[in-house]
Amino acid sequence: MKHIVILISGAGSNMAAIVRAAQRDRWGERFGARIAAVISNRPAARGLALAQAAGIATAVVDHQTYADRPSFDAALRQAIDAHDPAGQPALVVLAGFMRVLTPEFVAHYSGRLINIHPSLLPAFPGLHTHQRAIDEGCKIAGATGHRVTQELDSGAILAQAA
Repeated sequence: MKHIVILISGAGSNMAAIVRAAQRDRWGERFGARIAAVISNRPAARGLALAQAAGIATAVVDHQTYADRPSFDAALRQAIDAHDPAGQPALVVLAGFMRVLTPEFVAHYSGRLINIHPSLLPAFPGLHTHQRAIDEGCKIAGATGHRVTQELDSGAILAQAA
């Protein structure tokens, strides 16, 4: 079985959509894949309760309890890898996860790390995408699924929807 770990920071709306798709489209039967865990960097993230209600394991790695980004990323990596018997989840999905990750973290999950970004990249990488799109007078908005690389929001685009 291929294990998928989803990272969130808040309400978990993207995570919930992924969970619904996995259930509706029978990922376990069709692809041998399952959502093994949802991990948040915020203890109060509402998405954790959604994941628990769906029977998915949850964990918290609170970034505020770590002295620096490398220490947090090391703990997050341990938490993620603990949710796969071989310590190598097939996929790690950043679904509203609001932390920039170290190059070492990204390298560890190279080819297995994807992000859901709330703009049609390459337009509006980074934060505050909706306000920036409004300020620019954009008539169309959307989201991008892309591979995570060491350069923020610049990995290969896997899917886009307006």
